[in-house]
Amino acid sequence: MTAATIAPISYEVKDLSLAPLGKQRIEWAAREMPVIRLIRDRFAAEKPLDGIRLVACCHVTTETANLAIALKAGGADAILIASNPLSTQDDVAASLVADYGIPVFAIKGEDNETYHRHVQIALDHKPQVIIDDGCDVVATLVQERPQQLPDVIGTTEETTTGIVRLRAMLRDGVLTFPAMNVNDAETKHFFDNRYGTGQSTLDGIIRATNILLAGKTIVVAGYGWCGKGTAMRAAGMGANVIVTEIDPVKAIEAVMDGFRVLPMAEAAPLGDLFVTVTGNKHVIRKEHFAAMKDGAIVCNSGHFDIEIDIAGLKTLSSDVRTVRPFTEEYRLASGKSVIVLGEGRLVNLAAAEGHPSAVMDMSFANQALAVEHLVSNRGQLEPGIHSIPEDLDRQIATLKLQAMGIAIDSLTDDQTTYINSWTSGT
Repeated sequence: MTAATIAPISYEVKDLSLAPLGKQRIEWAAREMPVIRLIRDRFAAEKPLDGIRLVACCHVTTETANLAIALKAGGADAILIASNPLSTQDDVAASLVADYGIPVFAIKGEDNETYHRHVQIALDHKPQVIIDDGCDVVATLVQERPQQLPDVIGTTEETTTGIVRLRAMLRDGVLTFPAMNVNDAETKHFFDNRYGTGQSTLDGIIRATNILLAGKTIVVAGYGWCGKGTAMRAAGMGANVIVTEIDPVKAIEAVMDGFRVLPMAEAAPLGDLFVTVTGNKHVIRKEHFAAMKDGAIVCNSGHFDIEIDIAGLKTLSSDVRTVRPFTEEYRLASGKSVIVLGEGRLVNLAAAEGHPSAVMDMSFANQALAVEHLVSNRGQLEPGIHSIPEDLDRQIATLKLQAMGIAIDSLTDDQTTYINSWTSGT
């Protein structure tokens, strides 16, 4: 399908002439996404989302493109906006418009004003289902357009940051529809957060800086699943890893995984490279920048750019200059410099291409099935946060194993009887 055969649609992308390259890359990613392909084929036959107005606020990547194509195949009237100004792949956005007829409002590097305008455009679509990365669309809907709330069937959320915001909304009594917690699905956080974030974060750092990680002291702020993956991969590259934490249980886990655990104030003078993956704000602050060694590199792989206090760093700095793409040197009044990657935004998407397609295959399979679950159970799910049903999680894992050509054992009848009987403990 070419741009000439697509009916005119509203969109805002950088350049439609980039579409041929984007289509090539979307098709390349699809080779590593067999589960979403199977779901797309079923959706095309069954049309479970027929006529559903859907908004997806996601990182506009080749993997997201394959999710969007599957949702459209299922009958959804879908539009796509960026969840992060630096994560958009402009050729992919162009191809989705030109080759697949999906309205996209996303431009790499768009300013905050443009981003918020795109959120308003998304809400003008009067969505019945929202796929949110970070909960910005849902929060804006609740705050600014309460008259549209009765139309909402539900939302899906696959970021830790977004789930934290949804829980706060639930606590404050303003979450009036069901929200599917895709983030906590086992086939999401075990693989996407750990292996996807671990690999893609280091990929972004290396592309931005071309530094050797072996022998460096890398400070990982936060030891959730993303932090575990980042620390694991950094250690595998030969780095000396320090972990900072606020949770005593996670801190013990980090110690027993072989990492040093220190407060950030003590880690700041030691680190060559700092990675924040907490979901909180100002994890690295002015006093930490002041204590860092000359040339320390700082980046973020949490959802929002507020984990690093960039505004505070600017007050300490006499000069800022771009030394490489997505790499800025802040010259402190003391004479030292601090290097910030990707403007403090997600380094794996700002400076690289995000998670590998094979990992996102499972995450986006969860998204697609969560949307189907919301629609098929319309009016039956209570307002609040709902886990992905275990059978869907297992189904995704089974499909992934099949695609990888891996077989596993199953219980015998005798074993099934034993494991399900409270009298068979001996």
